[in-house]
Amino acid sequence: MDDNDLRHLRRCVELAEAALEAGEEPFGSVLVGADGAVLAEDHNRITSTGDPTAHPELALAQWAALNLSPGDRAGATVYTSGEHCPMCSAAHGWAGVGRVVYAVSAARLAEFSAEIGLPESPVRPIPVQDVAPGVTVEGPEPSLEAEMLALHRRRL
Repeated sequence: MDDNDLRHLRRCVELAEAALEAGEEPFGSVLVGADGAVLAEDHNRITSTGDPTAHPELALAQWAALNLSPGDRAGATVYTSGEHCPMCSAAHGWAGVGRVVYAVSAARLAEFSAEIGLPESPVRPIPVQDVAPGVTVEGPEPSLEAEMLALHRRRL
């Protein structure tokens, strides 16, 4: 992981905090093109929409599928505060987004949620590569774990 990766992951953490402040679960994601340009970003919108699938990773996969050529999708990276759930992993596989970089693993988030008494996820924390083997995955980023876990603790 290089400095550009860390910069984009830090933006994901900012988006996760914005989501929390808006009454949402703290998840944020950024879609970056092969040239390093930010193409789109989003945060969780489950509470405001009433849609339990309103994850930022899914929204960015859908945006990429509608707005980028297959080649541009393959060269793009989705940065995200928390590793994708299986639904979002599948969306990235179907959309052909080439790379995912995450701050905290889904397994660690599930473990931490149980430790602090948050409700259990309705889906298992399955690594992105187990769902979408064609996607290059990097993470976790240990320097951001404490900050992300603190955001999740604030949900209580």
